[in-house]
Amino acid sequence: MVSARKKAAETMEHVDIIIEVHDARLPEAGSNPVIKELRLFRQKPCLKILNKADLADPATTAEWLDFYNRQKNVKAIALSCKKPGDVARIPAICGKLAPHRDSRLKPLRMMVMGIPNVGKSTLINALLKRRVAAVGDEPAITKNQQGFELNEQMTVIDTPGLMWPKIEYDCDGFMLAASHAIGRNAIIDEEVASFLGEILLDRYPALLGKRYGFSLEALDGEGVVDSIAKKRGYLLKGGVPDRERAAFMLLQDYRTGALGRISLETPVSRNNMLLSHVLAEAGKTEENSADTH
Repeated sequence: MVSARKKAAETMEHVDIIIEVHDARLPEAGSNPVIKELRLFRQKPCLKILNKADLADPATTAEWLDFYNRQKNVKAIALSCKKPGDVARIPAICGKLAPHRDSRLKPLRMMVMGIPNVGKSTLINALLKRRVAAVGDEPAITKNQQGFELNEQMTVIDTPGLMWPKIEYDCDGFMLAASHAIGRNAIIDEEVASFLGEILLDRYPALLGKRYGFSLEALDGEGVVDSIAKKRGYLLKGGVPDRERAAFMLLQDYRTGALGRISLETPVSRNNMLLSHVLAEAGKTEENSADTH
């Protein structure tokens, strides 16, 4: 990732527009602060694509679009990179962000960035209308930068998924893991599924009940996983719930959209989380100050 960051910084100096691809279900949790830092330093306009919008809660996606479109030098749209008609809108939008780059002598140079497994390579293939970038439902498929000529007036660069060195907030890590931006070897499915279960109980209980058909009364996140195991017959010796298998089932149902259209965060929930973190840190500072006296 250090090498990818260095290469991205070097390339960004010579492009006109940053196309940052997000998972629409967790746009801020899945937003690499390094990309924002590099983009602002170079003062590059940004097209934020909220990909997988067909899997996200449409009302929440509308809130995120409003949130981003109020930011300076940013244009945000929601789409599915798997739908050619959606992707076909992108060149014209980018052209408006850099109207001075509109000829063969001054081609528009676009750079596609984002964290692993958000659909960057799928976007590249759709733009070029041919398979040139490797895709797969696993993080870190793209290993190196690749440049392509979109037409006589536009070029596009695909980049490896860029994660940041340390995920500051635990809930961001869980959201990234639930959405498969972090590989399974780095997580424990049961913990991630319990986290997801809490969100579903709080915000999407109807979808949860409809999918699995059990009572949600008095359940917590772990209880959701156990209930799925019992309902689906995922049992170990002695009738003990097979939590690992049930957790994987819940995560797959979320990732594929089988549960319904779900967003893991909203602008309001994001702001509340950050505020809680600040207050918690302030409380620790006060405690440490009191201890020293």
